[in-house]
Amino acid sequence: MSGKTNNYNQLILSLGGNQGDIKKTFLSAKNNIAQEIGTIVKESSIYQTQAWGVENQPDFLNQVIVVETKLSPITILEKCLVIEMELGRKRMKRWGERTIDIDLLFFNSEIIQTENLQIPHPKISERNFILHPLAEIIPEFIHPILNKSISQLKIDCTDSLKVFKY
Repeated sequence: MSGKTNNYNQLILSLGGNQGDIKKTFLSAKNNIAQEIGTIVKESSIYQTQAWGVENQPDFLNQVIVVETKLSPITILEKCLVIEMELGRKRMKRWGERTIDIDLLFFNSEIIQTENLQIPHPKISERNFILHPLAEIIPEFIHPILNKSISQLKIDCTDSLKVFKY
């Protein structure tokens, strides 16, 4: 997963949520992603973890997917925000409870820094709930800024929250 294949961009998205029927919401999100953004070519298992950043809320479920797309990162971000809203996401508190959160983790091996979008996602190396599913499906992918494989980032991660396959 180093870059474009057959003129398609390789996009890595994470799905997270801790409200409602999360597995059903993930399925709806993936259906919308397939219709609006591109073809899902790989998906991790679903993982369960304690809430990160804010305590005293239900555990989260998380999953990572690989998508082939011809869209630009900004267009993808806009579409992901619409999908989140359609699936009941309300942005009330940072790291608070939510039905769905869709994050853009990687786009090919590109580094993108805009006011509204940072790729790679800046917190990947600090979050076991992202590194575990990433390591399951793209362990050898090299983080374009940190120059380490996902497997190595998982080993190096100091996040103490436990992550379990759901």
